[in-house]
Amino acid sequence: MAKRGKSGGRTSGQRSTAGVVDVPKGTRPDGPMEGVYYIDTGDCELIADQDNSNGWLLKINGVMSSHIDLADPLFLDFEYMRWMAALIESRWPPKAGEKLRGLHLGGGACSLARYFHTAYPDARQVVVEVDGKLAEYVRGWFDLPKAPLLRLRVGEAREVTETLTADTRDFIIRDVFAGSLTPRPLTTAEFTEHIKRVLAPGGIYVVNSGDAPDLKNAREDAATIAAAFEHTLIIADPAMLKGRRYGNMVMAGSDTPLDGDPQLARRLLGGAVPAHIWNDTQVRAFAANSPVRHDPGSD
Repeated sequence: MAKRGKSGGRTSGQRSTAGVVDVPKGTRPDGPMEGVYYIDTGDCELIADQDNSNGWLLKINGVMSSHIDLADPLFLDFEYMRWMAALIESRWPPKAGEKLRGLHLGGGACSLARYFHTAYPDARQVVVEVDGKLAEYVRGWFDLPKAPLLRLRVGEAREVTETLTADTRDFIIRDVFAGSLTPRPLTTAEFTEHIKRVLAPGGIYVVNSGDAPDLKNAREDAATIAAAFEHTLIIADPAMLKGRRYGNMVMAGSDTPLDGDPQLARRLLGGAVPAHIWNDTQVRAFAANSPVRHDPGSD
């Protein structure tokens, strides 16, 4: 469940196309073209950004998923992605030769992977996407960096994570949705233990937690992450933190403190949608009366 930034009032300026684009089997599109495309899990729609001649929006099964600026990989139109990027850069300020190892659970248009490739040219990233046809389209539309800098791995996010070697990723981003919520198997304590195993010391687990104003899902997400990690934080705008709208919270867990950089707080307040940081104490208070999620049969 992605929410776009408010910097240009772009949401109301988009138009949707109804035409179905027929891509011959076994071929890859040569650059983006508006239309509806059939994919393995349903359909996706590629829409030109009417306020940005280099911009493209991607809907997956009717839900807004991603925005890409072909000319500027460092432009992130969705505010929660800007918050994630700010958090990662707070831990590892971009510099030449920084060989970060990143894992993205959920691909979409690979907006964040493109961003980090530009910010950290020596990074090695893997994007896990369950929909093989979508991954093929995205490669053709957006001219993504080639392996080993950026690998697209087709598979189910939990199954892939469970096969990965311990201590091999500096950051892991979970941004997987089925409709408005993340599939439950990717939110449990058992899955989060696999995340901890794969993260290197000092690594960060970052999740996009979408929720309604009752914040039930967000509280359970926070409780599960707080049970696994010694240090946590939440980034969100004040309306979301107060349960006044549908939207996204960015949550993170790590074995080292996350909220010690004053530059991060200033950067988040200076965005088009100003965001606040809740520290570990506030996160645990937010989650205090909510259950930790478990796999069926493991309670």
